[in-house]
Amino acid sequence: MRAVVQRVVDASVSVEGIVRGSIGRGLLVYLGVARGDGKEDAEYLAEKIGNIRIFEDPQGKMNLSLKDLLGQGIRAGVLAVSQFTLLADARKGRRPYYGGAADPAEAEPLYQYFIERIRGQGLACESGVFQARMEVTYTNSGPVTILLDSPAGPAAATG
Repeated sequence: MRAVVQRVVDASVSVEGIVRGSIGRGLLVYLGVARGDGKEDAEYLAEKIGNIRIFEDPQGKMNLSLKDLLGQGIRAGVLAVSQFTLLADARKGRRPYYGGAADPAEAEPLYQYFIERIRGQGLACESGVFQARMEVTYTNSGPVTILLDSPAGPAAATG
């Protein structure tokens, strides 16, 4: 499982012109599910995302997590957007190969489980629509963008 995590001032996702999810301050998470991923991968990434220290403390150091902000009474959340293209293998030729991405029937329950695990930490979590053509709008803060893989990682699925 792979996640691209962006620290944002705001973010929203729309489908056919209708906003389906939006957050103010927080993390925009693009999530790709690889073949062979399981609940343990979703749990790992959800825990990592809830606790990754990429928000600034009063001294300006990236030393606070979403859960730290919540503990200080600061409203922040997660916008989770499914994105199978994160599993693209473009090492050969010019057309990316998506064979490492999980089939939708396998990926959607894990995407939903990831969202449940984020919410299970007491964090607000909005989401896009699985398999829909989405438009994502956001203001990256920093900019801060981090790539996270679950321990097995998508490399196991792509070779």
